[in-house]
Amino acid sequence: MILHEFQAKQLFTNYGIPVPQGGPATSAQEACALGQKFEGNSWVAKAQIHAGGRGKAGGVCIGTTLEALSDFSTHLLGTCLVTAQTTAKGLPVHTILVERSADVVQEFYLAMTIDRQLKQIVIMASNQGGVEIEQVAKEHPKRIQQLAIHPIGGLQPYQCRQVGFAFGLGGEQRQQLAQMMKSMYRLFIEQDAALVEINPLVVTAQGGVLALDAKVILDDNAAFRHPHWEELRDTTQEDRKEVQARTHGLNYISLEGDIACMVNGAGLAMATMDLIKLHGGAPANFLDVGGTATADRVAEAFKLIVADGKVQSILVNIFGGIVRCDLIATGIMQAVQEVGIKLPVIARLEGTHAEQGRTLLRDSKMNITPATDLTDAAQKAVAAARRSR
Repeated sequence: MILHEFQAKQLFTNYGIPVPQGGPATSAQEACALGQKFEGNSWVAKAQIHAGGRGKAGGVCIGTTLEALSDFSTHLLGTCLVTAQTTAKGLPVHTILVERSADVVQEFYLAMTIDRQLKQIVIMASNQGGVEIEQVAKEHPKRIQQLAIHPIGGLQPYQCRQVGFAFGLGGEQRQQLAQMMKSMYRLFIEQDAALVEINPLVVTAQGGVLALDAKVILDDNAAFRHPHWEELRDTTQEDRKEVQARTHGLNYISLEGDIACMVNGAGLAMATMDLIKLHGGAPANFLDVGGTATADRVAEAFKLIVADGKVQSILVNIFGGIVRCDLIATGIMQAVQEVGIKLPVIARLEGTHAEQGRTLLRDSKMNITPATDLTDAAQKAVAAARRSR
């Protein structure tokens, strides 16, 4: 789950990580009320969406007058902001973050994330702060320092010093940075984060170390430990179909292709999408209906699929282990009839009572084609999508 910048900075404040003075506003009046607190100083206003590249898209403004702040807020609130990281429709702006601007002397990049290969939390640090880290990684990979944190020993003081020296900081600033890194690590562990990022981390003219920006991604798999997370979730920033899927216990992610996938099991879903690509097609989604797929859940999954106007064929790949394949076949037929699906459906059933399930599909007189194996299913789905186009 992605947090808005103002939510991430509130979390930073709770953990003692210094951030600029400011707060969120949902109207021009609230924005100006915050701006008045910075009288005599310039302010920074940022549109709050779950995407980067806001500055280049007109979503960030620096000024000194309340009139300019009011105009900026009025212009953005209630609209959709399109950046390089959004779709062509953009994302809705409901909140503006207004902060006192900082007198910046130096900018750095600092983050903690999980390295899946090392199976450890890693520190990522660079003296190229304030720019897209992906660009730095591509053009100047040696400028990004990576330090793995041992899960038993935790963050070590020498690692904090190592980053401080790499940044060229003085003694006092290195101590501030070390305290900030300790707080980041504690936040990462206690809040079950997947990413804690500061870009840029700055040194101000007053000699302080400040998190000028903040990005936090929380691991949805740990949501059961944090019931308050639902208060932080902004579903207007998420794909509507993904939000709907979550309410029915489905794992759904929209993709760019035109062959819809319905699979029980994340690993099987990944293999299914790989086979579609191998045979010249492109998956329209990742959709895991779970190991205990029921007729109702299958019907909801089909509703999600048909809501995607670009879908040309549907590949159902179910392994009947816990649930028998003949019952799954019955559920598929009921769902196709209930939803009124006209698209070609290719179904590969394997496992308990698989042959009975395939027989039911063949005899259904519906637009459902049973497949003998996964390769056969992928080839038939790709061919059906081409005919539909």
